This record gives sequence, structure tokens and C-alpha cells, in this order.
Amino acid sequence: MANTETLNDLIRINNDRVEGYSKAIAQAEEQDLQSLFSEFVQQSRQFANELRGLVNSRYGSEDNDKRVTDETTASGKIYRTWMDVKDKFTGGNRKSVLASCEFGEDAAQKAYKSALEDEEISPDVRSVVERQKSELLHAHDQVKRMRDMAAAER
Repeated sequence: MANTETLNDLIRINNDRVEGYSKAIAQAEEQDLQSLFSEFVQQSRQFANELRGLVNSRYGSEDNDKRVTDETTASGKIYRTWMDVKDKFTGGNRKSVLASCEFGEDAAQKAYKSALEDEEISPDVRSVVERQKSELLHAHDQVKRMRDMAAAER
């Protein structure tokens, strides 16, 4: 069984992702990016809810040390601040928005990799984490491809 902190770390990174992509939707001028980022917001909400369910089903809500979190990470706050600063200098162009999103996707991959290194993770939780990591890797690769295409267009 994974410890609560491991699962809560993944909930936090998904909360960061929701906030980061919500910010990116506001920065993106193109409809295709807004639609894609909206899908990623929904994906992370779904993932966070799934992870909350794992925490609650294993630990319930009676133990304050093992409660599910609704927070974001400190690095997520830094990521959103970095997007704000970068937007002031780049005007939210397609390549810079996608580069910022790729930075966030890299952080998500690191968080999931770290969670999978938890030796206490049960097979059923590992299965959920591996599936989510795989879906997030697909999102990362999609953002990277789009960023590369935007860079080539310049």
C-alpha cells in the first residue's frame, strides 16, 4: 500500500496541472490550444479524484495525518508565477505557452516517477499510477510536438 503522502503528492501535481492549464487557456489565443488545455484540465481533475478515492478508501478521513489534500505544490506555485512573468515578456505567443506547459508536464512526469519508486505501493495502486503516468506522458509528448512545430514555423 502506498503511503498517503505519495498519493497526496500526485494529487498536488494534478491540482498544479489544473491551475497551470487554466492559466494557459487564458494565455492561448488559438482555439486548438484552448481546447487541448481544457481536455488536460479535465484529465487532471479526473486523476486527482481517482487518487483521492484511493486515499479515502485506504485511510478514511478519521486520521488527520492521512487525509487527502486539496493543495498545490510549492513548485506548482513557482511554475504559475514563472508563466506570469514569462507572459509579460513574450506576449503569450504559441511557442512560449507550449514551452511553459511542457515544463509543467516534465514536473508531472518526475512526480509520477518518484511515486512509482515508493516500495510500499500496492499492486492495485501501482496500476493506477502507471496508467495515469502513461496518459500524462502522451500529453507531454503532444505538447512537445506542438511546441517543436511552433518553433519551426518561426
